[in-house]
Amino acid sequence: MSESHGVGMSSCCLSGSVHEGEPKGRVETIGGLQTYVSEPKDKSTAKTVIFIVDNMVSELINPPHGVFGYEFKNVRLLADNYAKVGFYCYVPDVHEGDSLPISFLQNVEPPLKDQEQAGLVDKAKNAAIVPATLGPWLLKHREAVAKPLIDGFVNAVRMIPGTNKIGAIGFCWGGRYAILQAHGQSKDESGSSIGGVDAAFACHPSMVAIPGDFDPVTKPLSLALGTKDSLLDNASVGKIQDLMAKKTDVPHELRLYEDQVHGFALRSDWSSEKDKKAMDEAEEQGISWFKTYLS
Repeated sequence: MSESHGVGMSSCCLSGSVHEGEPKGRVETIGGLQTYVSEPKDKSTAKTVIFIVDNMVSELINPPHGVFGYEFKNVRLLADNYAKVGFYCYVPDVHEGDSLPISFLQNVEPPLKDQEQAGLVDKAKNAAIVPATLGPWLLKHREAVAKPLIDGFVNAVRMIPGTNKIGAIGFCWGGRYAILQAHGQSKDESGSSIGGVDAAFACHPSMVAIPGDFDPVTKPLSLALGTKDSLLDNASVGKIQDLMAKKTDVPHELRLYEDQVHGFALRSDWSSEKDKKAMDEAEEQGISWFKTYLS
């Protein structure tokens, strides 16, 4: 039986910093989903990366407009960075306009230094708010709904002329789905092949099942985890390491980032040199992985 970790989303997933700069890509409809597209200078689709985002949307723009989820500036800027080094990048709206509002999320989990100063009342309040708000969302976007949607998007991308190898990078909620894409192609009800990528990179994945999500991995998988991740404790990380170590025929790596909370790879506080360094190194980890396994 698989042990599931993070049956609710961690409050660590629910806060972060919006970074400076303006995304350079464009929005298109691909596979029925609104998608942010960032292309390399040579416009080659030979090495493609699909970004599977977390579940947040922001109201920082008036009128309310998405910034977390597929519209989150940080993920678009990150996609632009991957495009600069030669990857054709897609950030699909896998929540179909239903990411959660940051107005709820901003006060749920502050940076680590503020967490350590939080009182018991604040912690208890947050513990009550998170499941009450996230429960209905997680039900609506459960695996039986989300995975076929993501599989379909992967299929649509494979049909784009010039596409060769495809990678998936996922964060938080999306991190687990990047791992599932590393299972390789599956079959739909008609027997047709769906989904599956050539390599995956999962950053602080949430709600993973151990061993269930890792035993079926057949494609190169890289993991970036924080040592202060509230969804994956040291024992859970050890189990994942043991499971992946048995896959001697599957390239894999697991890197731990000291004192980093859940969400660090996408929403670190740039005013903290240590946090920014971790985010930059996680970006380099993913780029290096895909340069190796999408070539």
